[in-house]
Amino acid sequence: MIDFDLTEEQQMIRDTVGAFAREEIRPAARPADESGDIPAALIAKIAELGLVRGALPESVGGDGAERSAVTGAIVAEELAYGDLAIAIHCLAPRLLAYPILEMGTDAQRARILKPLAASGFVAATAALMEPRWDFGLTDLQTSAKRDGANWIVSGAKCGVPLAAESETILVYAKSGAGEGFTGVEAFIVPRTSAGVTLGDREKSMGLKALATYEVQLKDVKLGAEARVGGDKGINYSRLMSESRVGFGAMAVGVMRAAFEYTRDYAKERKAFGVPIATKQAIAFMIADMAIEIDAARLLLWEAAAQLDKGADALEESYLAKNYAAASALRVADNAVQALGGHGYIREHPVEMWFRNARGFSALDGLATV
Repeated sequence: MIDFDLTEEQQMIRDTVGAFAREEIRPAARPADESGDIPAALIAKIAELGLVRGALPESVGGDGAERSAVTGAIVAEELAYGDLAIAIHCLAPRLLAYPILEMGTDAQRARILKPLAASGFVAATAALMEPRWDFGLTDLQTSAKRDGANWIVSGAKCGVPLAAESETILVYAKSGAGEGFTGVEAFIVPRTSAGVTLGDREKSMGLKALATYEVQLKDVKLGAEARVGGDKGINYSRLMSESRVGFGAMAVGVMRAAFEYTRDYAKERKAFGVPIATKQAIAFMIADMAIEIDAARLLLWEAAAQLDKGADALEESYLAKNYAAASALRVADNAVQALGGHGYIREHPVEMWFRNARGFSALDGLATV
């Protein structure tokens, strides 16, 4: 039987990050959405929490804390409870750091992780998604071909967070070495490499404060040391399981925000002299929202617990992420409905959460644990 009682340390992390999300991130969410810019002072404050360097080894300047997928899911949920775009921005360096930490060579860990363990925020990212309607995690069209001791990487990526300010991008590409998850490699690509071109900042329905870009790779020549894991390569299916758990946990954070705002609004808003929370239709809607949140979190924590055991959580993470993505949209939509006309205007944040929640079913590779 799985035990989801948090350790004392996990509870402390949950309380600390949750309080920060309520007091610092939430007030900045709407201005950031409107302006398309996250204040540098806020990013610096979040960096002080050590959410990236915490799990990095002391040998590279990190805190040396034990890495846990459950703990990572807790952090992702709490930050996204404050704001999804800000959460993805501030955790984006994990997209490079954690695959290197888990599967990189000793030389790669020393070279890549030391800058990311420095104090302050250091931008880094990964490029997974491709600008195709039929994009799939196991059907990448970005290719990596051997050229003697080197690799030639070509293709197009989209939805790459912080690409313009990151010195290094972790690029996933199909090597042709196998089918499905076994045929994908990850490469450490300096942004200034010959053949790497960034498009304009993408304009999206939601996540307006998050800077994402298309990245074109045309015959980018990389040395053998750029292949993550060296000759061994990566366990791509595990990395994608971790990514799904992280992104799904962020969906739970958005759901919680929408639920709590709706619940409190329904208690205060009166119609015909009584709070609308006393109306059966509204009460049942809010109850369903609470059920969706708990169900999604349990599925995600089950997948995270399997990852912490070193088990294959491919199926668990897939089901959990898909359920969380669908639930986030339902919960956010219910929030808009419960507020009536107020749900559609910018005076209330539920319309922003609805726009952001729509992205969970369309995006991949924006988080990890």
